Amino acid sequence: MNALQAIFRSLACLLLVGICGQSASAVDFAREIQPLIESACLNCHNEKKAEGGLRLDTRKGALTGGDNGEAIVPGRPADSPFYALTILAADDDEVMPPEKEGPLAKSQIERLKKWIAEGAKWPESAKLKLRPRIDFVQHVKPILQQNCLACHQKKNAEGELDLSTHKTALIGGENGPVIVAFRPLTSKLYTATIADKDADELMPPADKGGPMTASQTGRLREWIAQGAIWPRGVTLRPQAKAGVTPTTDTRELIAKIHARIVKRSKQDAAKKPADYSSKVPLTGAAYQMVAIKGGEFLMGSPAGEANRQKIEGPQVKVKISPFWIGKTEVTWDEYEPFMITQAPREKHGGRKDFDPKKHTLLDAISQPTKPYMEMSFGMGQEGYPAISMTQHAASKYCQWLSAQTGHFYRLPTEAEWEYACRAGTTTAYSFGDDAAKIGEYAWYYENSNEKYQKVGVKKPNPWGLHDMHGNVTEWTVDQFSADYFTRIKDGAANPLLRPERLYPRSVRGGHWDDDAEQLRSAQRRGSAAAWKMSDPQLPKSIWYHTNARWLGFRIVRPAKVPSAEEMYFYWNSAAGKL
Repeated sequence: MNALQAIFRSLACLLLVGICGQSASAVDFAREIQPLIESACLNCHNEKKAEGGLRLDTRKGALTGGDNGEAIVPGRPADSPFYALTILAADDDEVMPPEKEGPLAKSQIERLKKWIAEGAKWPESAKLKLRPRIDFVQHVKPILQQNCLACHQKKNAEGELDLSTHKTALIGGENGPVIVAFRPLTSKLYTATIADKDADELMPPADKGGPMTASQTGRLREWIAQGAIWPRGVTLRPQAKAGVTPTTDTRELIAKIHARIVKRSKQDAAKKPADYSSKVPLTGAAYQMVAIKGGEFLMGSPAGEANRQKIEGPQVKVKISPFWIGKTEVTWDEYEPFMITQAPREKHGGRKDFDPKKHTLLDAISQPTKPYMEMSFGMGQEGYPAISMTQHAASKYCQWLSAQTGHFYRLPTEAEWEYACRAGTTTAYSFGDDAAKIGEYAWYYENSNEKYQKVGVKKPNPWGLHDMHGNVTEWTVDQFSADYFTRIKDGAANPLLRPERLYPRSVRGGHWDDDAEQLRSAQRRGSAAAWKMSDPQLPKSIWYHTNARWLGFRIVRPAKVPSAEEMYFYWNSAAGKL
């Protein structure tokens, strides 16, 4: 064997160790199989919930099988439904885990097959317990991007370790592989994160933000224990740390704002909900709110609606509690004083010069950094809708307005938005099914002159709301999901898909550059990272979607004041997410 052959053989061994987590030795149940069963199977096959009569929390239950007989036939993977059902097509009704939970990865399935082929050895004493199933993109990618990529990427690979791609991460660095699938305790990517805070091997080092939180290291451990699955094609890039907010913009601050709102709500308790006009106290900018009675409605579009998309159904009946909603979209008159201030700010929006002795409650709220271009793009300002803000920026505006007024404002949920848009109608638009009438109610591709227009000019819907169709598309609170209607279920009260990641999040209403069919009441779409593609900063701004020049928002005020914790969620659900 020559030197070059030796190098290639060594590299192949490293890759084999990284991918499989071990050599050709027998499968280790506790290390390789137990984590898979606990994370992917036990949720539906345990002592309290044994779907199909099958329990997988004990050896006896697994070998006994369920209503359809044996699930595991030692030595015969092809005859074992426990394995055979995992290799079915993703959309097959019998595939396990079910389609909604996502399939096992190829390497995980191969371990199950090899384990059964070797006799399905399962220690009698092993008692399995439910553990979370780790998704790389949702749970691990943010941790690596925020804590590791600054020093371990192609342009700056300390120790020759590049963690930006699946291939380079598995090769490891100058000291060999750092990820050994199914073996967190021999994976340096994990063990370095739990080193003593003063140890040289701690990653990231204390002077670069270490150590990680117990939640983060726990997820890394679980990810490796479940096979270190890294979807091919997923490339990592350095990102700012999640949840980095100024010490002034905390839960304690929101508790103070909450107390102010509760006090104001008690003063208003005797008043009957009604439409009202108001002004932003700090600036005098006017805005109007329309009172919306609670009720039930059929959300989504019927199967026969023209231009209907699959993501608009199946229709479900939804209950909505009373609320107020902005008569128009938030304008530059209201938003720009929040967006542009003279205060020096950190990238997270906190004042660099904050002093609790001289600054107010309002000063403690994070506000946008100075925009890196003129944000109306020459389309108009006075009376025109504010645009191109991130969901986080829109939510912080709601917090800023709430702190001034003593009323709780937030973005609408998807359900609230469609309820308000439909205004009691069941047709494609709030004015009927005839798209030829759209020009009377909306600014869109055919009449907008390739720009947004002043709010409140077109006819309102039956509840007096302007521009629900067109002009600018509007932020909602929800995570965007193609199977939204399946997830919220029929009869849901005030449904909300609470966001767990930044993209995609749901926007509604269509905009000035859309065609008429994209302005229908049920039309939905999700946000995308490409909306800030032209942002030259690294990491990119948390405040601006410069490429979304048709994106705005309107505000909602629920009749019932939520808890301080819920307020924190509504105003910060996009803070630090990746």
